Amino acid sequence: MIRLDKMLAECGLGSRREVKQLIRKKRVTVNGMQITRDDLKIDEHQDHVAVDDQPVFYHAFRYLILNKPSGVISATEDPRHTTVIDLVHEPIRGLYPVGRLDRDTEGLLLLTNDGPLGHALLSPKKHVSKTYAVTLSRPLTKEDQRKIETGIRLENGEQCRPAVIQIFDELHIQLTITEGKYHQIKRMIAVCGSEVMHLKRLTMGPLTLDSALLPGEYRECTEKEKEALMALRDH
Repeated sequence: MIRLDKMLAECGLGSRREVKQLIRKKRVTVNGMQITRDDLKIDEHQDHVAVDDQPVFYHAFRYLILNKPSGVISATEDPRHTTVIDLVHEPIRGLYPVGRLDRDTEGLLLLTNDGPLGHALLSPKKHVSKTYAVTLSRPLTKEDQRKIETGIRLENGEQCRPAVIQIFDELHIQLTITEGKYHQIKRMIAVCGSEVMHLKRLTMGPLTLDSALLPGEYRECTEKEKEALMALRDH
């Protein structure tokens, strides 16, 4: 059994807030009966649900945390290269990576078939934070650090939002950014006259890379992680 609004949201009909509006506007029927209660419990496999007389078939969304290895591309298919979807050893319809990691970048990547969630995580309006472990070719100066922390300007004039930097030693830092410009970390470091030698994503929004996952391994998100993702998606 599942709440009607949860079922519709998981079928991609919108956020929980949006599907509640569908129900309240009397656009949803269950077994031919018009429904106005969004908290109605239904059997998602037996009851017949329709929106605007169009049947809705339930399929559970999947949320996988992958430790992406270097050399694998963030795409659903590619005839020449191994993709992150190739690493998933089960058929999951509509599975895709949320955002991209460069081919040589490792670490946390969320795979899901929940379209609204992917849109929310990548929306510039959400400012979802992402933390990376970065190995540098040469140390950053104090002025470099100040530029990064106040919002560095890229080589093409693009302005970055302020980032959080942690220095572990001269060549190893962590960077937390709240946007996703093309090759952003590498370009930020290049402006400072250094080069990224190794890049690994450690966090994305409420998710943290599971230290138990070897490169190429994945696991289902926990219920707590899913709840955090749903809260981000629906607000």
